[in-house]
Amino acid sequence: MKRVKAACITQTLHFMLKEDVGHDYAVKLVEEEVKRYKTGLDKSGTKYKIISESNQEDGSIIMEIKKQYNTSAVGDYLN
Repeated sequence: MKRVKAACITQTLHFMLKEDVGHDYAVKLVEEEVKRYKTGLDKSGTKYKIISESNQEDGSIIMEIKKQYNTSAVGDYLN
């Protein structure tokens, strides 16, 4: 029998601009979406570590994140 002792998932997320609104407003929406994403992780109790977060020339944001997989223990993955 096997059991998961520790698990994490690494994701690269691209928070993209909406195309049907003005550029400045689209950038503001992306920044708010990133903030809501982080707040949601905190509220749900998901353990995570942001590896990198970079603003792109067009105003979008790319985030590389390592986070807890489901409710599994994270072990040393987030150190």
